[in-house]
Amino acid sequence: MWEAGADPDDVTIVFALGIHRKHTQDEMKKLAGEDVFKKVRCIDSDSENFIHMGDTRLGTPVDITRVVAEADFRIGIGNIEYHYFAGYSGGAKAIMPGVSTKAAIQSNHSRMVQSEAEAGKLDGNPVREDIEEAVKYCPLHFILNVVLDEHKEIVHAAAGHYIEAHREGCKFLDKLYRKDIKEKADIVIASQGGSPKDLNLYQTQKALDNAKHAVRKDGVIILVGSCKEGLGEEVFEEWMTKSSSPASMIERIQKDFRLGGHKAAAIAMVLEDADIYLVSEMEPGFVKSIFLQPFATVQDALNAALAKMGEDASVLVMPSAGSTLPVILR
Repeated sequence: MWEAGADPDDVTIVFALGIHRKHTQDEMKKLAGEDVFKKVRCIDSDSENFIHMGDTRLGTPVDITRVVAEADFRIGIGNIEYHYFAGYSGGAKAIMPGVSTKAAIQSNHSRMVQSEAEAGKLDGNPVREDIEEAVKYCPLHFILNVVLDEHKEIVHAAAGHYIEAHREGCKFLDKLYRKDIKEKADIVIASQGGSPKDLNLYQTQKALDNAKHAVRKDGVIILVGSCKEGLGEEVFEEWMTKSSSPASMIERIQKDFRLGGHKAAAIAMVLEDADIYLVSEMEPGFVKSIFLQPFATVQDALNAALAKMGEDASVLVMPSAGSTLPVILR
């Protein structure tokens, strides 16, 4: 940008936290690159210092970190992958939830429980449409979004309008990770992809949320993951262990969206339609206490699933379910 005539003093890099924790200086330096970090002001978004810029039709307040709201030109940078209730990451998410307040994010994300809020869906997705409406009040003038391969290497870049460029990036992602299937299976065996992706249930949940699109109503998902570190996140653990039922978690997320709790609610929503058999290193009694059915081996879980669904039940295997989205052919 310096070669194009930009003055470093006129540029601010804002790390869009949403409701995540603040970065350390070393983390900022790594994300921005040492040379840029030395020349440019780098800050985290601040949900306590914001400007109210309007309200969406669904009532979400467009409350934006002041430095972003007051900027003359806004560029959104990010990556595109499947997001289990906003459809895809990237694009307008740089603004909402990226640099929005907790109240705004709560309002937007509470719609994750609606059936149209799902991975790979943009049109008609209430979460995504609300996100993109918010940007009309705080415009993104340009985006640069990339798609990564399994080695975290950039394999595609889309730049330009925050919707048009984003959609092109989503189309490319689909070519890599969308898998068309003719019909839903009775039994789905899903793995997050092995170590270190399955160290805890918080991470392994990603596989579960994609697998739900491949299993029929009242079917069985066999979720395979070491989970040797347990549940993996404090709020997630509290929701999973202290809730009276899966339904109570779904009710709670609508009233009190919390990072960590949202994944517990996501598991609860899967349980509304399918049984979850967990093959892990966690103690069986504990697994039962969090509404899942424990098994020591995949074969044991499959035998039980076949006993339930019938010996001629259809079985679909998703070895990299954390990044693979099954879609029914229309």
